[in-house]
Amino acid sequence: MAMLTEEMKTFIENNLAWVATVSKDGEPDLGPKMSTYVIDDNHIAYHERTAGQMYRNLLDGSPLVIAVANLAEKKGYRFRGTVTLHTEGEIYDAQVKVAQERGTKIPTCVPVLEVTEIQDLTPGPTAGKTIVKD
Repeated sequence: MAMLTEEMKTFIENNLAWVATVSKDGEPDLGPKMSTYVIDDNHIAYHERTAGQMYRNLLDGSPLVIAVANLAEKKGYRFRGTVTLHTEGEIYDAQVKVAQERGTKIPTCVPVLEVTEIQDLTPGPTAGKTIVKD
């Protein structure tokens, strides 16, 4: 597994993440996820609240890509890996509690990305380059 640095974890927690999937027909889907959070050194998750196309894509086996960027800092990261969908159990129950405390919609699912590759999204010669890959 690719390891998230402390700087990356802070960056994820403090910036808007964009999540991408693809339908079984090859149509890409991209959307912001304000609920994105870091679980540990190797896992990023978010609350899937709408249960729309992106969720259907994940149910159909789509890969999940999470990108986080900050325009003012001109910095960003892209995270790739394998996704596990949690609709019950410890991870899901904890995030239902978080949603209730925040007054947000209870998630239908909590997709968890096990990070296997991290790419640099900083403009310039390193843009899109892999920082670490299993």
